[in-house]
Amino acid sequence: MLPSGLAINDCLTVYRLPVLRDNYIFVLHDRVLQVSAVVDPAVAQPVIDLLTVLDAPLVAIFNTHHHHDHVGGNQELVARYPATVVYGGSRDRGRIPYQQQFLEHGDRVPFGSTSIEVLFLPGHTKAHIAYWLPTTGDLFCGDTLFGCGCGRIFDGTPTDFFHSLQRLRQLPPETRVWCAHEYTEKNIRFALTIEPDNPHLLDRLQKLQPPTIPTSIGLEKLTNPFLRWDADAIQARLHQTDPLKVFTKLRGMRDLY
Repeated sequence: MLPSGLAINDCLTVYRLPVLRDNYIFVLHDRVLQVSAVVDPAVAQPVIDLLTVLDAPLVAIFNTHHHHDHVGGNQELVARYPATVVYGGSRDRGRIPYQQQFLEHGDRVPFGSTSIEVLFLPGHTKAHIAYWLPTTGDLFCGDTLFGCGCGRIFDGTPTDFFHSLQRLRQLPPETRVWCAHEYTEKNIRFALTIEPDNPHLLDRLQKLQPPTIPTSIGLEKLTNPFLRWDADAIQARLHQTDPLKVFTKLRGMRDLY
């Protein structure tokens, strides 16, 4: 049975595949050229099953970073579809299986009949990138931004992460955000400990119904504390007004929640 997908323009459909405990894999299907790409394949078989039904061979793997729950399916997919090109950030050289293309901020990558722009978003890791489709308003951001949250800091830095989130906050509010994990409910409950009187946050919890991805930049700017470092209520709650220090303190509190 074909899972439901979201047509994001006249050519492209995005399929969201839940895998492991809380991961999402995203498959992009170009319906005109009848080819597919996958973002962060944690495992291979669900992707193979979908592509078999679509009858659309895989031509690209877009990895956002090197963690195993984002690249675990690379080997099997490349073996099954040997013409596949594996993309990742240049700073992830040697860490992403079968990587062939080493991307920098601002690079443009062709897929089917569209063009994808690369955003360098260090913080969760030092090499993290995202894939932005400016013509459709879709962002595949891995573990940088989540529904009402953001990723943990591994080998990145708080300063880098803060600047990466600043970059995302400047995207159009209607941007659809395809995050790689379903963490939204716990993130909302944490956010309410920081900003309990935020009406948009309370409404979001009341209407919560997984799957919550894609979310939008506009919704995140209203509810996500990691994009609201300049909100008076959050600064008062943390007794801090410096935006970077607010972000860093929030990330530490979320780590312990």
